[in-house]
Amino acid sequence: MIKVNSTELKWEKGLTVEKLLNDNNFLKHLSVVKLNGHLIDRRSFATQLINDEDDIKIIHLVAGG
Repeated sequence: MIKVNSTELKWEKGLTVEKLLNDNNFLKHLSVVKLNGHLIDRRSFATQLINDEDDIKIIHLVAGG
């Protein structure tokens, strides 16, 4: 299991930050991601692997007026 914004989700082998964002309907160009407390560079989303028991925080930026 992994924890995403305090919600437990099933972990799968080979899971990347980009796949996690896509699977959960986050737009990667509008997302800020911390993995175990470390900020992940957006350019690394496609290659950054997520391991079992990792803690991920995702902030999805939106604009309004």
